Amino acid sequence: MGFRETKVYYDGSHYIAIPHSKRKTRYRPKPVEEHITVVQEGEGSATEKATEPFISCVSDETKENEQVGENQEQASQVEAEPLRVEYTTTKKELFDELYKKYIMLKKRERKERIITEMLPYFDTAEDAKSYVEVGFERKQRNLICRRIRMVRKANLAHFNYFCTFTYDDKLHSEDTFKKGLQTCFRNFCYRKAWKYMGVWERSPEKQRLHFHGLFAIPENTLPDELIQIRDYSTTAHKMQISTQCDYFTKRFGRNDFKELDPRLLSESIKYLMKYIEKTGEKIVYSKGLYQYFISDIMDEDVVCPIGQEDKKLLLFDTFNCWDEGVLMGRVSPEVIAQMRKSN
Repeated sequence: MGFRETKVYYDGSHYIAIPHSKRKTRYRPKPVEEHITVVQEGEGSATEKATEPFISCVSDETKENEQVGENQEQASQVEAEPLRVEYTTTKKELFDELYKKYIMLKKRERKERIITEMLPYFDTAEDAKSYVEVGFERKQRNLICRRIRMVRKANLAHFNYFCTFTYDDKLHSEDTFKKGLQTCFRNFCYRKAWKYMGVWERSPEKQRLHFHGLFAIPENTLPDELIQIRDYSTTAHKMQISTQCDYFTKRFGRNDFKELDPRLLSESIKYLMKYIEKTGEKIVYSKGLYQYFISDIMDEDVVCPIGQEDKKLLLFDTFNCWDEGVLMGRVSPEVIAQMRKSN
């Protein structure tokens, strides 16, 4: 009989199918978030604000000496008052803000800092601790979902290059570098069918901005030839050979193109994944990257049910792909490219 309209993904070793579910969805309203007023101590002190009118007064020759004296007295009164910043937000937004603020701390210390700063907005310490615990569980669950989505997209994309692009302050500011590089990638994806996923990060010592990415670059679509350049690595403290594209070198600065062995794809994915886990960075995806392709599955192509409650199907490596009753062929990159896709 078979299974119609299954979502199929590749886990790096085998193809897995998820049969279409007829489970009814139920309406789950989101709870209304309570708004709170957060008070923070700003940088500097109120003296800075008070000195502005004082300067304007002494610089105006038409003002009387009495006004100058009044401003001096006002400045001395507020000299010791710190700047206070008040804004309205929700507890969830405040938690996310603090989580990002302390992302570099160890989990236990990060949790203690967040509980301490959120304590004034709860009736008891237990309520604050319970709320933060739920928030950490939410963050962990979201991280797992992002990791799964990233791996499934990468395994279906057939990436062939691992590339690094480094910010050059002689050519750009950080904003123009980031915006210009993203625009360049977007144009190549639209005009030359490139695909990519990557992450922004900063070097540990100099904090220089980088972009690391996996790229699927079709043959003969590079804008310039790849050239091997021998230079000195300040990180490894030795001479190295890098492969650079002159097109990107002239426009954005240093770059490095490494041909990707499909067998080492998992290592490259782990390299990118550590940034979304340790620094909270988000993965940047191009259009056209999908988690699944849609196919009908015949009974003879199923090895066995797997997963929780046997809801998934392990497929043979040579299963046939069907699209609405039409045989598209044995599974292969060429056949998958013709199938409908889904996220």
